[in-house]
Amino acid sequence: MLKGSIVALVTPFDNQGNILEDKMKTLIEWHIERGTDGILVCGTTGESATLTHPEHKKIIEFAVSVSNKRIPIVAGCGSNSTQEALELTQFAKKVGADYALVITPYYNKPTQEGLYQHFKKISSSVDIPIIIYNVPSRTGSNIFPETVARLYLDFANIVGIKEASGNLDQISKIMTLVDDKFLLFSGSDEITLPILSVGGAGAISVVANIMPKESHDMIAAFLEGNPSEAKRLQLYLYNIIKALFIETNPIPVKTSLKLMGLVDANFRLPLYKMSEANLGALKSLLSSYKLI
Repeated sequence: MLKGSIVALVTPFDNQGNILEDKMKTLIEWHIERGTDGILVCGTTGESATLTHPEHKKIIEFAVSVSNKRIPIVAGCGSNSTQEALELTQFAKKVGADYALVITPYYNKPTQEGLYQHFKKISSSVDIPIIIYNVPSRTGSNIFPETVARLYLDFANIVGIKEASGNLDQISKIMTLVDDKFLLFSGSDEITLPILSVGGAGAISVVANIMPKESHDMIAAFLEGNPSEAKRLQLYLYNIIKALFIETNPIPVKTSLKLMGLVDANFRLPLYKMSEANLGALKSLLSSYKLI
């Protein structure tokens, strides 16, 4: 069962926008060494919206190959087109990804029945564990607890949700409608501990990109029955978590990784480099955490 700190991995690019497989391999090995519990590729933090489908597939296959079953690979497989999401999910299954993360379709603004039919089509066509991804601020679409529970109860391979609505009431409501095998992952690092307290299995995390050990240790402490240590680490991480969203994710986290000497801060437009004012504030905070 997937649990713990799953890093929402950045995608390293050179200054021409080409994917750097050597840098991605370095990051994967770095996370394995530091106790990260799983790796998500081609998620929001991986700039999935600017990847072509061939690139998307290439990254998933490469991550599966590098991990070689040493760490679970979650493949981002979402699209605003159900057929495209299905094709990506089929590919993830084919190359050996452990889970597929499927975002609620963006821009289309489907009804709850439309969302149900979207996930029904994918889950009934591909035998791979599927994690729903709910992030209304990005998609303009919010999947309701009742729809999540309906999907979970109707399809055995829909195993959980990454919840990034930030709505603790909604998240708690989900957990009243499912059983204890349901996998709830925090998609908002600043409220991971509250999410764990209502039955969360872990986080699919941005901050884990730069502080993998602390992210792992915080979640592990709670799951192993040490809530006071989990609280200490959640509050310790709070300021750096907030700093990673002073501009659109993944601009700050990728800039942090550059300052740490791990990847270059190259983005694909329309994402662009961080402003000088915010860069100064980020450097100061990273220094206070002894990351640079």
